[in-house]
Amino acid sequence: MQVRKLGVALGVAVSLLAGCTTTGGGHLTTTQANRDATSIANEKREIDSAYDSTLTRLYGNARGSQELVAKAKGVLVFPSVIAAGLVVGAEYGKGALRMEGKPAGYYQTVSGSFGWQIGAQSKAVIFLFMTQDALNKFRTGSGWTVGADASVALLNVGANGEIDLNTAMQPVVGFVMTNSGLMANLTLEGTRITKLDM
Repeated sequence: MQVRKLGVALGVAVSLLAGCTTTGGGHLTTTQANRDATSIANEKREIDSAYDSTLTRLYGNARGSQELVAKAKGVLVFPSVIAAGLVVGAEYGKGALRMEGKPAGYYQTVSGSFGWQIGAQSKAVIFLFMTQDALNKFRTGSGWTVGADASVALLNVGANGEIDLNTAMQPVVGFVMTNSGLMANLTLEGTRITKLDM
């Protein structure tokens, strides 16, 4: 299933690149421009739909997460970050930032991964910017790296099924989910996020 998702993602990337070929004059034809605009609009719709379903899953997995999301100045969701490789691999995904529930840009995340991985694996990554200053620092500049530009407190659920509120007080907090629920004991250190031109 995850391998199929990776194939679809690669297929979309190849088709987007193919749609960017130019004519002899170096300009996109009207047909190519319309195709690109349609592809981008479809991709935005897919990201937005997956964004909503990812938050719904989060709310079902972690009591108190909905209230925490409501308090955040900005919510960045990567619904499907795919990791592929054997010993040294890479992770990639696309997502969206919303502020006060309204779209505020589309982003991509890239990071290296180390360790044995069989095939492709997918996870959802959610960043909550709890202060305006943290959100402003994220939005200004050409890119943002966890660990270098800001630390991210990874949230998990305690034995009582509720979020650990001590870590929830940090300027930037994050959740990582797989199909089986929230992941703990991992780091987002080195994760690089850049804005997509779409």
